[in-house]
Amino acid sequence: MSATRKIIHIDMDCFYAAIEERENPQLVGKPVGVGGGSRRGVLCTANYEARKFGCHSAMPIFKAMQKCPQLVLLPVRFSLYRSVSAQIKSIFARFTELIEPLSLDEAYLDLSHWESDGSAIAREIRAQIFEETSLHASAGIGPNKLVAKIASDLNKPNGQYEVTTDQLDEFMRQLPVGKIWGVGRKMQQRLDQQNIKTCADLQKFSRIQLAQQFGRWGNELYDLCRGIDQRKVSPHRVRKSLGKETTFSENRRHFNELELELKKLADEVEASWKNKLAEREVKSLVVKLKFEDFTQTTSERVSRSVDYQLAKELLGEALSRGNGKSVRLIGLSVKFADQTPQAQLEMDF
Repeated sequence: MSATRKIIHIDMDCFYAAIEERENPQLVGKPVGVGGGSRRGVLCTANYEARKFGCHSAMPIFKAMQKCPQLVLLPVRFSLYRSVSAQIKSIFARFTELIEPLSLDEAYLDLSHWESDGSAIAREIRAQIFEETSLHASAGIGPNKLVAKIASDLNKPNGQYEVTTDQLDEFMRQLPVGKIWGVGRKMQQRLDQQNIKTCADLQKFSRIQLAQQFGRWGNELYDLCRGIDQRKVSPHRVRKSLGKETTFSENRRHFNELELELKKLADEVEASWKNKLAEREVKSLVVKLKFEDFTQTTSERVSRSVDYQLAKELLGEALSRGNGKSVRLIGLSVKFADQTPQAQLEMDF
């Protein structure tokens, strides 16, 4: 058993679009988006040719067509994507039982029990994927999940990047803070205001200082900006929900103002669900509001999809409970139907 953890993050390149190109070689070289035939939907993914025009996942299809009028728009075929995903997972299983699926197109693998070099193992896994599916994968290799996932994005497409324990300190010091897990757009704006651009900037603060500024998250941030991540690769992780939230810079009071943000959240949640967790069945839709006095409420109803009309009804119900108070935060989420560990192993990838 190797004394150092050896974690690999495998991320398939433009997975849905790449499968469609494989199935129809005439699409190769053309900008391709997967997301359905209606201009009212959102893209699940776009290939690299389409990304050159600014198209990306979660973008409304009408906007993608404006940016790239020649975009070839295809409907999603989840049964096909799931079957390919299962095929890829079977390749992973040749190397380790410790596989943590994140979605149909990415997963963590714990190869700590291997004596071989992490980069060599990753190359072999990627080679077998291509040989058996004709699809390209990128990989990140590191001493933990945080570093491996960041690294997998550095040599895309069809590449890999390894961060060894000897390289970890320097790698993290140069890393932009926005690359850290959990640092979203709003958090990055807060850090920018303090001229904190890299992890080296963040490392200047003590654990106590970060906790004072960001609460419990600050304590975690202290470790993450140093590349410390003790999370295990968990093969049987089952996600119960998926959601998005927005905290307003200025409180909102009127339904019409909130409805605009709700539509944006609905598009983002639907795209994330279809792009990352398409194998999961939605059982209910939830709208959350936090009011000016920090009290909060949720409205939930049974739904099999991200039904925007239903979401508006839930928004009206939740807003009425505020008795005229303004809203500082709005959230939308879906809850997934229960899934047994066996089903998770069959479907997740």
